[in-house]
Amino acid sequence: MKTNVKQTRRGFTLVELLVVIVIIASLAGLTAPMVIRQRKKADQTEATSNARQIGLAMFEFETEYGSFPDARTEPLITNEDGYTLGTGSSNAYFRQLLAADITQSEAMFFAKSKRSPRKPDGNIEGAEALKVGEVGFGYILDGVNGQSTAGNPARVIAAAPILMASDDFDPDPYDKNAVVLRIDNSVASLRINNQNKAILVPGSSPVLLLDAGGIWGDATDGVQPTMSAPQK
Repeated sequence: MKTNVKQTRRGFTLVELLVVIVIIASLAGLTAPMVIRQRKKADQTEATSNARQIGLAMFEFETEYGSFPDARTEPLITNEDGYTLGTGSSNAYFRQLLAADITQSEAMFFAKSKRSPRKPDGNIEGAEALKVGEVGFGYILDGVNGQSTAGNPARVIAAAPILMASDDFDPDPYDKNAVVLRIDNSVASLRINNQNKAILVPGSSPVLLLDAGGIWGDATDGVQPTMSAPQK
């Protein structure tokens, strides 16, 4: 004679469910900072690669026009595509590279930051080229003049991530690091202090990136490093 044994499936109790939820939340809390750091590192690597491409374009531009972009080079360019040039922002100076047919890509001017959250859309038709939010690099001039390869090779010509309309750095995107492009086309990483300034030489009396002297020479050289920030 067969005896049918009715088996009852026991579900999770509320306490067990809570324990599982706590474990999952704890694991997420442990892995999230690591994921964020890796994302920031990848963004910094992308900015480093883009900076080198900007450097190569600058060299080609200097060969053609005698210096890196500035107000003096603007009228020398045959601007048949109707680009908005001018001065006052890194967007405007970098557009000279497009207008001069040195490059036909916006991608190199992108550096991830809170103020430059999206990659360029690739549209370089007239006023669409390097719109607000598509440029993350600041452009460094000597006063109002573009620098050239005749200067100290350690001087910086572009840097990221820059806050809009400012020579301050955005400390968040690259974990308090700044990406700087030097005249010799080398790219370095500098720490950003609590005042959002890039530290060129650390120490008890740190030297900041745009401090007079140092890589910019002494008073007799007359170099005035000036940051032209992305357009806001």
